[in-house]
Amino acid sequence: MRTIAALSTAVGMAAIAVIRVSGLQAGEAVRSLAGPLPTPRRAVRRSLRHPGDGAVLDDALVLWFPGPHSFTGEDLAEFHVHGGRAVISAVLSAILQVPGVVLAGPGEFTRRAFENGRLDLAAVEGLADLLAAETEAQRRQAMTHYSGAMAEAVESIRDGLIGAQALVEATIDFPDEGDVAETALVAARERLDAVKEEVGRLLDDSRRGRRIREGLTVAVAGPPNAGKSTLINALAQRDVAIVSSRAGTTRDVLEVHLDLGGAAVVLLDMAGLRDSDDEIEQEGVRRARRRIAEADLVLWLSDEDQATADPSVAAADAAVWSIRTQIDRLPPSSGSWRHRISSLTGEGLDGLIRDLADFAAQHGGGEPALIVRERHLAVFREVNEALSAALARPDWLGEAELVAEDLRAAVAALGRATGRIGAEQMLDALFSSFCIGK
Repeated sequence: MRTIAALSTAVGMAAIAVIRVSGLQAGEAVRSLAGPLPTPRRAVRRSLRHPGDGAVLDDALVLWFPGPHSFTGEDLAEFHVHGGRAVISAVLSAILQVPGVVLAGPGEFTRRAFENGRLDLAAVEGLADLLAAETEAQRRQAMTHYSGAMAEAVESIRDGLIGAQALVEATIDFPDEGDVAETALVAARERLDAVKEEVGRLLDDSRRGRRIREGLTVAVAGPPNAGKSTLINALAQRDVAIVSSRAGTTRDVLEVHLDLGGAAVVLLDMAGLRDSDDEIEQEGVRRARRRIAEADLVLWLSDEDQATADPSVAAADAAVWSIRTQIDRLPPSSGSWRHRISSLTGEGLDGLIRDLADFAAQHGGGEPALIVRERHLAVFREVNEALSAALARPDWLGEAELVAEDLRAAVAALGRATGRIGAEQMLDALFSSFCIGK
């Protein structure tokens, strides 16, 4: 396998930049530029010299991690150089002149860690989420996955399944032991009930996990000119949405990502809901209604005296808050409003932001969840379906072979949560989301 090298820190001027090398020629790269290999896992200061003409390239720290006790499971070296572009370019170019060393592809270091058993698939996904985390809740949840929480949960569930499966298959092997078989099946069912309860708990918590990872979705809806875009700009504290007195200005759905009290929130600015003869505006309204139906919370804005939301909004599964807008220029309203605000003067915004932060903490906060991706959800739904099929069989003694097959299906599905699953395209997409040096 080829030896790979890449810059592992952000491009640009910085105090320090880290260049990684992984593979059989990593040690040769160190010897060529910095002399003898240093003591493993101990930083040493060395002058880096070009392997061709011996010119000094930089004064750097060098670290050596012999495999398999490294991030990738292979021999791995790190060069901590000064962070100027010219220094990085010179050192990396010199490393690439060592025979057998090539530039790494996106995520190739992490992929080698996975292929060499240093990380399971759920931990790789946790690392990807950790690199992308923008809020404290996202960081905590990603760190939980990266630290192996999914593997621990899967192993616990798998132990319960294997134990139940062994008891069921024992009755197949010894069919003449009637009393023993019935006792074993009772014990197996008890184990399976406990496993199904745990799987159900994880599934029930899956929406919260995805809310933490992707952000709580808040649709800012209302009729045209109700102040939706103005509120979005006020909450974002920058001009992200076009504001105009002309009705129908907003046509597509605009997403704005915020951090409210450590929780990720995605605000959706959208077309005003009304009947229109304009074909483009009709499409904007259709898209708005679709995103409202998918939202976790709808802020229904109105500058009129009526606090009741559009019927399609009121019928949505999401919570709906009625917000009276433009109170700086409109007469007082006696309607039942959750908040009364002026996005221009800021009146009432602090209360709305606190309320949003509390809602985000309640619905997208708490302890990190384990099911945070669609892939996880599909796996555990398949496990749950197999368990339901087994528990639904009325005659376990007469259908022991079918029950055992249900449990084998559950174990096989569970293995895809953390193991190699043979879905090469999915793996390619996952690792391509990493930077070159990761």
